[in-house]
Amino acid sequence: MSGTEPEWSQADRAKAAAKLMVGWVALLWVLEVIDVTTGHALDDFGIVPRRASELVDVVPAAFVHFGFAHVASNSVPLLVLGFLAALGGLRRFAAICALIIVADGLGVWLVSPAHTNTAGASGLVFGLFGFLVAAGLVERRPLGVLVGLLVAAIWGGSILLGLSPAQTHISWQGHLIGLAAGVAAAFLFRRRTTT
Repeated sequence: MSGTEPEWSQADRAKAAAKLMVGWVALLWVLEVIDVTTGHALDDFGIVPRRASELVDVVPAAFVHFGFAHVASNSVPLLVLGFLAALGGLRRFAAICALIIVADGLGVWLVSPAHTNTAGASGLVFGLFGFLVAAGLVERRPLGVLVGLLVAAIWGGSILLGLSPAQTHISWQGHLIGLAAGVAAAFLFRRRTTT
């Protein structure tokens, strides 16, 4: 049974997922407080495209933000979508997040406009959205399909708006790459149904 999640009750999984996501979002806020009190020193961990030295910022960029409004806009969707995705198991969730963060960061590094600095959890948020919408269909689980439909109904409009190239003040490229990485994660980390 090596490599599998421990058998937890649904209540235990929900508690673990809630604690993880509350801690994650709290970390983002603590980092932003540090950023502000240090004169925005953490902004240097954003991704400036196509500079080899910036590759080390691919992961940290997902945890730093450009102001309290920025972190606030990502907090609720990250909390809710992360919680829903983490209900499927914490190890699986960690793998899904790692894939989305790394793919999104590398994609931003490759395709974002020159002389930009991209940071924030929105690529992960778009990735978790894509994962949750696709996972139910990929796994053919009725509850997963229902969750995906609810997630699409609640956040679909803002997701579409965040993918628009007309939104010049956001990284629509990072959003699009995160979304694609989340859909890919639904295929790569799908749970097999036993017969």
